Amino acid sequence: MTGNLGNVMKESATTALSYLQANAKKVGIDATDFGKYNIHIHVPEGATPKDGPSAGVTMLTALASAFTARKVKPYLAMTGEITLRGQVLPVGGIKEKVLAAKRAGLKEIILCWQNEKDVNEIDSNFIKGLQFHYVKTMQQVLDLALV
Repeated sequence: MTGNLGNVMKESATTALSYLQANAKKVGIDATDFGKYNIHIHVPEGATPKDGPSAGVTMLTALASAFTARKVKPYLAMTGEITLRGQVLPVGGIKEKVLAAKRAGLKEIILCWQNEKDVNEIDSNFIKGLQFHYVKTMQQVLDLALV
């Protein structure tokens, strides 16, 4: 990965992997699996640098899914920055992200609890039929996302 986007995405991926390594047992991962596989995450060049932190929960979920062989719930969207302490932080652009998820036919959205105020600002007619899950921790994301 190159440039600013690469650095931000790499930080999100590294944070997700570090969290999974530190919490392997709780997440249901055999700790020896981390040494068995090479991990490559490709970020398209057209991606937007400011969206890097928003991908944290998604990278966490993708890695956890790969290591546990558990599928991600269908029709689910998510966004949120992650920390090494296992927290999910709020991100910007919630209205645009929620409306895009709705247009794409998604049914559930995982967001940081601090982004609930942003959702409340969206006309309820536009988000009818969506189910929102507001989380504080990365473990909550995995509990909701993996089946």
